Amino acid sequence: MTTPQPTVFSLIPLTYLVMLHKPAHQSWDEFQRYWRDTHGPIAARMPGLRGYVQNHATDRGNVPYAVAELYFDSPEALQEALATPEGQAALGDLGNFVDGELTGMAVVEEVRIV
Repeated sequence: MTTPQPTVFSLIPLTYLVMLHKPAHQSWDEFQRYWRDTHGPIAARMPGLRGYVQNHATDRGNVPYAVAELYFDSPEALQEALATPEGQAALGDLGNFVDGELTGMAVVEEVRIV
């Protein structure tokens, strides 16, 4: 059995996952387009953000509709980024394309099996 090789992002200490749910009134295409073309560039401006990956669900009938991966050097770097004007803009923009009641966020630790 071989030892799994770390990914580039797994070498960064902190991973912040956001499980995004689209509002019922919004089409899948509108949700995906807004997240990619509008929110993505807003979120990418947060200082201290080391990586940002959007995972768009291919099965549109299941939830969550998408998962974002954000990478920071530490919990403090995450909190500092969210407190900046850029972080506040990213947080404030979520209401433009996600259902805030169903969207969840968590700091996670990668445990790579394969």
